[in-house]
Amino acid sequence: MSDKETTVFGRLRKSGIVAVLILDRVEDAVPLAEALLEGGIDAMELTLRTPAALGALREIVAKVPGMLAGIGTILQPEQVAQARDAGAAFGVAPGMNRRVVEAALAAGLPFAPGICTPSDIERALEYDRRWLKFFPAEPSGGLKYLESIAAPYAHLGLHYVPLGGVNLANCEEWLSHPLVGGIGGSWLAPKGLVAAGNWGAIRAAAAQASAIRAGCVRRATL
Repeated sequence: MSDKETTVFGRLRKSGIVAVLILDRVEDAVPLAEALLEGGIDAMELTLRTPAALGALREIVAKVPGMLAGIGTILQPEQVAQARDAGAAFGVAPGMNRRVVEAALAAGLPFAPGICTPSDIERALEYDRRWLKFFPAEPSGGLKYLESIAAPYAHLGLHYVPLGGVNLANCEEWLSHPLVGGIGGSWLAPKGLVAAGNWGAIRAAAAQASAIRAGCVRRATL
């Protein structure tokens, strides 16, 4: 990995939880990012599932400097440049698309492709990808399945970020496992709360998740 990737992914590992968001309105971006940050979540992934994502990213980068903000659901090579130019600190994809990874490397954008099988992992390793999104985590078989497919590559120091079925009820199990570099938390800011502007509820959810993460860190250092 490049020095830039080492720095960015090191910060993501320290953060432990990445809020994964679908935003319909750019004007929600800053109050949402501030609510998450106040609750202790300082990393977020804005998914390219709506036209508002890149504009929302620009607003967060400009006005909430304490938030490490990236772009997810990068499916096409041209979206890599769009994410980089909007100020994304990192990029994420649901799958292992060679053209997208090559575009990210060329653009200097720290990038985590998605994996779900050993073949996916090996394709990612061809590009020295050491941070891998494990998706869909729970529907694929959860932590036991990840342990199985990750076993042949344990000596390579890979980090997995599970998303898909990860929630408040099971996040502690994921966060406590040494294979996991961090988790994707789509439950932190559901669209209903964002649409209602219920920043207090989002702040509370972030604080609850942050407390679980802190507990995992304390136990790991005992």
